[in-house]
Amino acid sequence: MRVVLAISTLIIGACVAAPAMAEEETQSPARLEATIEAVEHGLVQAVSIAGEPARTRSLPDEMTRLHVPGVSIAVLDDGKIVWAKGYGMTRSGGPPVTPDTIFQAASISKPVTAVAALRLVDQGKLALDGDVNEQLEGWTLPAPTGVHVTLRDLLSHTAGTTVSGFPGYAAGKPVPTIDDVLLGRPPATTKPVIVDTPPGEAWRYSGGGTTVVQKLIGDATGRAFADVLRETVLDPVGMTHSSFVQPLGESALKTAAWPHDAAGDQIPGGPHTYPELAAAGLWTTPSDLARFVLAVQRAAGHAPDALLPPALADAMLTPVKSDYGLGFSLRVTSGVHSFSHSGSNEGYEGVLIAFSGSGDGVVVMTNGQQGGELANALVHSVAVAYGWPDYRSIERPSIPVSAEKAARLAGEYRVQGRGTFSIVANGGQLSVSLKEGVSEPLYAMSSSAYFVLSRDRVFHIDDTSATLKGRLVNGPFSVDFTKIR
Repeated sequence: MRVVLAISTLIIGACVAAPAMAEEETQSPARLEATIEAVEHGLVQAVSIAGEPARTRSLPDEMTRLHVPGVSIAVLDDGKIVWAKGYGMTRSGGPPVTPDTIFQAASISKPVTAVAALRLVDQGKLALDGDVNEQLEGWTLPAPTGVHVTLRDLLSHTAGTTVSGFPGYAAGKPVPTIDDVLLGRPPATTKPVIVDTPPGEAWRYSGGGTTVVQKLIGDATGRAFADVLRETVLDPVGMTHSSFVQPLGESALKTAAWPHDAAGDQIPGGPHTYPELAAAGLWTTPSDLARFVLAVQRAAGHAPDALLPPALADAMLTPVKSDYGLGFSLRVTSGVHSFSHSGSNEGYEGVLIAFSGSGDGVVVMTNGQQGGELANALVHSVAVAYGWPDYRSIERPSIPVSAEKAARLAGEYRVQGRGTFSIVANGGQLSVSLKEGVSEPLYAMSSSAYFVLSRDRVFHIDDTSATLKGRLVNGPFSVDFTKIR
């Protein structure tokens, strides 16, 4: 508790870094400051209850409420980074967060990896639609006889590969090699990566599949993955504060944002190590990721000097299944196209959202386990401040739940391939715990549909089946869950 209070005091105090100015100024300083202030005081939850006034909140208050020690943001408008700013602390006793503070990007590593893989396709070093086992060395992706998996399958999460995500390895714990991870061999703590459903049959998020891409890139180039990513993406884009090196060196750790749990307590030992570099290993800043976004937007616009040629850029931003392309979630609202990805490592949460045609976007990174809710609230605030056609808070109706029905819903549920969550009933009031140490109210919108306010997520539950359906920043999804107790 002492750590949480100390951090909260620092957040509210003088630990807000001055904003980095635009790479090409488009607003007067006074107008820019007014816009930033509107963003900082216009946070709303992802969902509000119809008929109730939407409550806006301030960023410092939300950081305190959600126990998030540090936040960093970069905003793009009309193809330029117009401002970037850091808030709060890297850790108790550490330096304040600035626009140059690095965070773990977690799964936002995946679209960066996808662009690198597509650049290698363009160079003739990888095949987008060939059997990946023809290029893998020393290990083959286990699959049923006659089944062939392609790079396109892996980048779009349609390969039928297992292992959704990775927990990382705490400081001082043995770290497996990439082959250990793929084989599920100690010291790896995750299961082997295999193909257990036909490629192309369904969209299923698979960090295991992205780890196959990591090995594929290494085998095809004969070089370390981190070096290839620097040469193909980080350096060309100008991501000077970014690296796929894991674990981070002692010098860099002194100024990096350290991870914190849902209560705001520092993760023991500091950042976890993620040998699954392609899936979760990038260290970066929102400004560097904003530069990456600008490069993707130029590729989407078929700019002559873009990182990718038109055919591969179009393939990357064309849905394969469930509105997911090659490395990005894709969305169309009123004819406006956007691409996005979120990230969640132990003690880190972040989100990247951008529009393909307008040059607009935002990247938010946090060092708290409840930072996902905070990042999404910032996105909604930016969307309002800049007049975006999408990513606003939405309304849902709420109806009462009888105490009898609430009691029937209470219990623990297992989500296919993703762990468990629990629902608690107190009379007719429901709450749901989707993360350890985090509980939030669960509301009914009909006799079989329930929702939370923190994210656009709907639980459909009836007497014969239970399916969680909704839209997360990392893509539309539908996953089955069953009550286990």
